[in-house]
Amino acid sequence: MEYIDSIEELEALYGHPAQAALVKVAHRMTPTYRAWIMRSRFCVVSTVGPDGVDGSPRGDDGPVVQELDEHTLALPDWRGNNRMDSLRNLVADERIALMFMVAGSDNVVRVNGCARITIDAGIRARFEKDGKRPRLVIIVKISEIYSQCARAVMRAGLWTDGDLSQGLPTVGDMLKEMTSGEFDGATYDRDWGARAKETLW
Repeated sequence: MEYIDSIEELEALYGHPAQAALVKVAHRMTPTYRAWIMRSRFCVVSTVGPDGVDGSPRGDDGPVVQELDEHTLALPDWRGNNRMDSLRNLVADERIALMFMVAGSDNVVRVNGCARITIDAGIRARFEKDGKRPRLVIIVKISEIYSQCARAVMRAGLWTDGDLSQGLPTVGDMLKEMTSGEFDGATYDRDWGARAKETLW
């Protein structure tokens, strides 16, 4: 198999980016990027650390982040599986990327920057829901913001091709497989919906 091992080879293969790809980059929240990001209820957080990389989905029932100022975003860490892969990475390496999506839009907006973790009570209180607060909040210092090319979402038909989940393996199926049948996947799947509803925040 033939591999590419240099930037020069890449540039020879792809050529130069179009003007739109170059002028779209901002280094702070602008009115248009603010309007877009504040409509996003879902983002994918990417981090890197000594044990590797991590991509983690984050979602909320309103804006997935809050803007602290034009250079700073706050992302609450709501309940999950307690693996803490992203958080472990951020303790070791502050680099972070967030990919914001809005249901129905083929566009994706990327924020690159650096982040730290806070347990500050005042920051946590900003996200309170029904008396519950996130255990911590990720504070993101923005290096750059830009829109991604829409072609990947268009190719995938992410919002237009309907429900493609019919017949997918369940998480219970995966857990059963990973334990050679020892894990009771059927019970896990049966109880998951109610358990998730009770522990969403």
